[in-house]
Parts: sequence; C-alpha cells; structure tokens
Amino acid sequence: MLALRRLRSPSTRARRRVGVLAALTVVGLVASCTSAPPAPSPTDIPTPTSFRRGPEASGRGNGQVTTETLLTHLDIPWGIAFLPDGSALVTERHKRRILKVGPRRDANGKLTVSTLTSIEGVYANNEGGLLGIAVSPRYSRDKTIFVYYTTKVDNRIAKVRLVGNRPRPEAIVTGIPQAGVHNGGRLAFGPDGYLYASTGDASRAGGAQSLNDLGGKILRMTVAGKPAPGNPFQGSLVWSYGHRNPEGMAWDASGRMYVAEIGEAVWDEVNLIQPGKNYGWPKVQGMSQIAGLTNPIAVWRPEIGVTNGIAIIGHTAVVTCLRGQRIYLMGLGGPINIASERIQSSGTGEASIKWRPGAGVTGRPVDALVGKFGRIRDATVAPDGSIWLTTSNRDGRNQPVASDDRLIRLTLRGTKASSSTPTPR
Repeated sequence: MLALRRLRSPSTRARRRVGVLAALTVVGLVASCTSAPPAPSPTDIPTPTSFRRGPEASGRGNGQVTTETLLTHLDIPWGIAFLPDGSALVTERHKRRILKVGPRRDANGKLTVSTLTSIEGVYANNEGGLLGIAVSPRYSRDKTIFVYYTTKVDNRIAKVRLVGNRPRPEAIVTGIPQAGVHNGGRLAFGPDGYLYASTGDASRAGGAQSLNDLGGKILRMTVAGKPAPGNPFQGSLVWSYGHRNPEGMAWDASGRMYVAEIGEAVWDEVNLIQPGKNYGWPKVQGMSQIAGLTNPIAVWRPEIGVTNGIAIIGHTAVVTCLRGQRIYLMGLGGPINIASERIQSSGTGEASIKWRPGAGVTGRPVDALVGKFGRIRDATVAPDGSIWLTTSNRDGRNQPVASDDRLIRLTLRGTKASSSTPTPR
C-alpha cells in the first residue's frame, strides 16, 4: 500500500531544475523566432507546441470526451461554482475577482461575462490568493456564497452575502496555515448539506499529522464555520488528516467522497475519504502496508500527474492534472471491499499507474486531452451534466499561448449526471 517516501539529494534536485530552466529557455527562443499563427476559433484550439507531453501519452480516452472552449483570456481561473439560474461563478486567483459567466449569451453566441465582486484582503503569494468557491444550497433565499482565500497571516474561509454594491467577506474559519505553496483551497457542499474544505500542509509536513493543526486536512463544518455534527473528533473541524496538498473533492451517487491530492516526488493520489482516517503524509505517500494508515485508491507519478481537480459523472471520475497536462478517466462502481490489499499496476518508471479494484476502481485510468490545453486545474459538474474545466497556464509554470487561460466545457459520451442538491446545515 503507500510506498515509503523517497528522498532525493539536493544535487539531484538542482540538476533537474537546471535542466528544466534550460528546456524552457530553448522553448522561449524558438517561440520568439516563429511568426504568430492566425487566432484559433474558440471551439477548436490546437495543441500549443510549448505544452510538454508527459511519458506514455496514449490519449486512449480521447474518444470518450468532447470539448468546447467557453472563455479565453482569463487570469488563472481557479474555482467554479454554479448559481441556481445556471450562471457560473469563477474565481481568478491573483486578481481576486469573482466573475459571473452566463447564463445569457451575446449576439455572437458567446457567454456573457461580468465582474461580480472582488474579495478584499486577499494576498496572492505564488500558489495563494482567491481560491475555492461554493454556493449556498439556499442561495435563492440567503444570497450567500463561500470563498477560501489567502491573507498575509493565514488561509481562511468566509461567507459573502451578495447584496449591496460592495459585499464584504465575513470570516467563518481562520488560522488555516498558509505559505507560498501547498494551500489546498477547495470548497464544496456535500450531499449531507455540510460545507467541506481541503487544506494543504503549507510546507509544514508535520502539521498534517496533528489534529490541532488545520493544515493537511479535509474539514467539515456548518455554514457558521463550526464543527459539523458527526465529525469524528469531538469539537474539531477535522474530517480526515494526513494529507499533503489535497484539492479537488467530489461525491458519487452513493454519497462516497473522493479527493484528488498532489503528492511530493513519487506519487499523486486519489483518495476515498473515510471520516477520522489517517492518509499517511508525511510518513508515506502512495501505497504501502503500514498499519493505521489508509491507502489511496489510485496513484500515478507526478510526471504524468500533479493531480488537482476531480468531478464524477455516473460511474466515471474525471481527474485533472497540472504538470501532466491531461485528464484521467477513472471507472468507479465496482464492489467495495476497502480492506482488500489487491493492487494492480501498469507502466514503469515515470509512466507508472497503480489502482485498487477492492476500492471500486474498475480498471486502469486512461488519459485524454494530453497536451491539448496545457495545465488543467479545476473540474466541476455543471447543471446540464457536463464538466467545466479551468486551465492554469499563466501561473508561471508553463508557456501560455495568447488565448490562455481558458474555461472549457467537457462532455462524457454516454453518461448522465446523477446527483441531488444538498440542504445546508
């Protein structure tokens, strides 16, 4: 189950950084000597040559998906949530804006876009800024949304009533550790009506194992930011712990919760979350046989991953990747025997993938959209049963093209959404 953490010497890391910088320099020189091509149509954007394809980029899942680019020229869009009228709220990490997208279209058929509001007090430090967003299931009555954002002293969760000209955030949870990296940041209402948040370890790995530290956790709370009834640790927001940098959260039709988690140097993870369980970081990452630690249900290498978002439609989980610049389609719905230690694997080295049939994974996750859109971050199920994706090519870790960043609508062929609207608690 979770393979023991593999340490690399500073000299190895330094050599890799030099190699990456040299490669980026060459790409930049080539791009500067090439004339700009005609602007692509918004629904048919070609693969930018600067987007690096990872190893074993099979694209076996391409035939299962169709895509449409909805918006271009965004600035690091990070989170997506939908209002009852079908319009989407999209956060921009560094500009601290919340954009309202649609549902109306203009004379050219494009979705209308406006700035709904900006969040005061946001500190955009590398991976920090305005991050996750969730809409109250009672929005038609309370006009309330929830946001997760970085300040100079912490990460925090706030509620915002969208009334008046300058709605202000009211913090409901403070003191989540912040740093330039590993801020977590997703928000979502579960089918039980409670608000969930994924928090990173803020580069303080040991905090992920401490129940007194809000970093490296999945949190579960009421809309007032209090521990939800039924939480596994009395008086605590903590739902699960031992996470490094969990982000995407999703539930299947049976109410099971899945989280996409960015690993360190060896494995990225998809975890089936059980309350009160310890998911191992920083003791281990990946799969191992250490008593008291809970294994992920699927893992792959960062070279083909850096797993970020997850959305579930029917029996398929769509998992997004930043560095791997792709999505994975992972079949769910097999019999669940969580105690089963059976592990299947495919590929070697940087192309390695492992999964657990006993955890309901029906086969090898297959990749799609490899290199087509660059770094893919969020994945959120839309009211029409499609999945909306965001790209992160302007975050300083890729060579963006003129149309970046983008909001993309993805449709899985032959599947339908099956979810219920939660009632907030």
